[in-house]
Amino acid sequence: MFDFGRFFFNLLRKILFLWVRTEASSHDARNLALDPEKPVVYVLQHSALSSKLVLEEEVQRAGLPSSQQPLTIADQVLSKSHLFLISEKGQFFRRRFSPIIQNRLKKLVQAAKVDDELDVQIVPVSIYWGRSPDKEKSLFKLMMANSWTVAGRIRQFFLILIHGRNTMIQFSAPLSLRQIVSDSTTADIASRKLARVLRVHFRRIRQATLGPDLSHRRTLVSRLIRSQAVKDAIEDTVRKEKTTTAKASKKALKYADEIASNMSIATIRFLEIFLSWVWNKIYKGIKVNNVEAVREAAQQGAVIYVPCHRSHIDYLLLSYVLFRNGLATPHIAAGINLNMPVVGAILRRGGAFFMRRSFKNNKLYATVFNEYMHSIFTKGYPVEYFVEGGRSRTGRTLQPKAGMLLMTVRSFLRDSRKPIIFVPVYVGYEKILEARSYLGELKGKKKEKENIFTLFKTVKKLRSSFGQVSLNFGTPFLLKDTLDRLQPGWDQQTYEADARPAWLPNAISELSEQVAIGINNAAAINPVNIVAALLLSTPRQSMDAHVLADHCDAVINLLQQNRYSDTVTFPAGRGIDWIGYTEKMNFALRQKQALGDIISLVGTNAILLTYYRNNILHLLAVPALVASMLQNNSRMSVEKLVWLSKAVYPYIKSELFIRWDKSEIESVIHAWIATLTDNGLLIREKSAVHRPLAGSREAVLLDALARMILPTLERYYIAIAILRKNGPGKITANELESQSTLMAERMSILYGLNAPEFFDKTLFRNFINLLRQDGYIQTNDQGHLIYDESLEQVAEDARLVLNAELRLSILQVTNQTEANPTKTFRKAS
Repeated sequence: MFDFGRFFFNLLRKILFLWVRTEASSHDARNLALDPEKPVVYVLQHSALSSKLVLEEEVQRAGLPSSQQPLTIADQVLSKSHLFLISEKGQFFRRRFSPIIQNRLKKLVQAAKVDDELDVQIVPVSIYWGRSPDKEKSLFKLMMANSWTVAGRIRQFFLILIHGRNTMIQFSAPLSLRQIVSDSTTADIASRKLARVLRVHFRRIRQATLGPDLSHRRTLVSRLIRSQAVKDAIEDTVRKEKTTTAKASKKALKYADEIASNMSIATIRFLEIFLSWVWNKIYKGIKVNNVEAVREAAQQGAVIYVPCHRSHIDYLLLSYVLFRNGLATPHIAAGINLNMPVVGAILRRGGAFFMRRSFKNNKLYATVFNEYMHSIFTKGYPVEYFVEGGRSRTGRTLQPKAGMLLMTVRSFLRDSRKPIIFVPVYVGYEKILEARSYLGELKGKKKEKENIFTLFKTVKKLRSSFGQVSLNFGTPFLLKDTLDRLQPGWDQQTYEADARPAWLPNAISELSEQVAIGINNAAAINPVNIVAALLLSTPRQSMDAHVLADHCDAVINLLQQNRYSDTVTFPAGRGIDWIGYTEKMNFALRQKQALGDIISLVGTNAILLTYYRNNILHLLAVPALVASMLQNNSRMSVEKLVWLSKAVYPYIKSELFIRWDKSEIESVIHAWIATLTDNGLLIREKSAVHRPLAGSREAVLLDALARMILPTLERYYIAIAILRKNGPGKITANELESQSTLMAERMSILYGLNAPEFFDKTLFRNFINLLRQDGYIQTNDQGHLIYDESLEQVAEDARLVLNAELRLSILQVTNQTEANPTKTFRKAS
């Protein structure tokens, strides 16, 4: 017989899709991997006809079982292969939406109870018309409230009319009916359990996709001013500045208005379209990795994205990728320098909230900002901020700033009911937009202040190609787990808004390091940074093309054999392809030569490529450190090699944010000795290792690896040499830092070192602080650095690592002789 109901349903579906356009997230119907031997039942949250039409259209496109077909399982017959959890009840204007346990769901459970072998794949399907979070108080929401039947249907009509062309559908991974109901004693209990599991699932998916309901900006700002902490800060301002409460309140209101974002889904959609055009113009693709881990995290609590900061593109790129992958757009901490005319308003509507570079001596501003952050965290909004503070000019992950992490932890101490989950994010560029300006700054040029004209200059670059971008999500971790590990019992106390328990500074330091290491764990190796790493390891930044290609393949092979982490990604293709790609990006020059082509770096490219090399230096640091021990020794016992490597490692770990702690590094060093030996780069003889035959392929590659870490070791030697030159009690830490920086800069000029970070003041500062922490140096009452004989024997160990030419060069610059051997690194072991 002709099925009129089915005919009209399909007719309505075709009519609806004359207007509606759907976009499936990464969890689309084609990726479900359903078992063809098991029946499938789809679950919708609401019983709306439009949702049923969209569901059927998507399953038809994907070639999945129809949601409209009857389903016979065991002794039960379901009229349709879908069910829903919320339905309309009542009549006319008294109708309302209420949770229900549909008869189909009950039949499904009864069938599973009758047949112990039966399993059904239950697929939750979420449909979002426009992906717009609700406003907490919205005239449109009140007018279109679901309390009235007519209003509910009108609301759905306008949703389709306004948002129909921007509809997102998300198929979640199938749930096993057998696993859910197996431990329930009765069918009734099992039905309630299944309905509860599905309702929680939909709530978490909505949280991850849309985020919490948005507060009106005006409402949020006024709430901040009424909070007790801000009231106390206003009173304090009145006393200190001898002003009136009205003026202090007005100032607080001005601060809140300056800070708060004004997220608009319309602006976000506009930015999505605009940025899609921009990315297609300047990039050859965006590679996204490990986004499923983020999707799971977003369903568990408030997510804080902590990306590395390489470019102003970072936050636009991350928000774009999250939105395109069906995740809520985060609120983004942006520097007040970006609050420019026009641009600032767009960024604010895209989710940016603005912060000043310093809160110093402005308690009122600090309090307002802290309360704003607290309101965001407690409501569960996703947030994005950069722990490095500013953009990295050297390509390395910078030492984290404590400010935003401190605010996050203090907010969580006040109210820990909403879990906070950190998601480290690594953004890897093959060619960075600001590269030339960074180069100028590293050479001493003053940083340009951002303004609308700077933006117009950037637009000119849209004609150039900047290669591919990798956006790798690291492994998410709960803030609670970190605090439990660092301070057991922290949650047994009550904390005020301004609480600063004694253990907090150490906890922030540990959390900062955990975030930075998490970012580096997700690094992306690409053709540019691997070619850069090898070319820069040669004395003249030149190499035979075939040798370079072979070295590229060999290094990637080593890193794949001994993986740094599960979230590190590798480039497709082979060394010869990567060299050609680097040439096309205008980084390397090929010189034709009768005996074989030569690949070299010319002009400022040698300096520019240090930026990209530094992106992955931490991945190569341990094998490079092992290789460096054989740089100045033809043979060494494994015991001594491990001991020396362990002694130096803590300083390199701190500088490059390498993942292994002191208790783990010995086994890692042994693993790398084994890997290098298996590949012929080291020759094992019982309890010792020695270098391969001089001039062999393996010897050249081992030398290239060693040269990647030698500038770091040289920098350490410079600082110690200057300290010895001045003697104990003669120089302060600041003076040592300054003199070391100047000496390193002088050496880079004299000996043609092309790495700007070689004379980076912050790296010397970090090394000096570590020497102090490890007890090698102390500060006397006059603020001068003092040390004992342990530091006076540095040359002994330095001879084992640095060759004579390098040591003498450093000593010559510092006007010293190799008189007193030392064992500085020995003490660390």
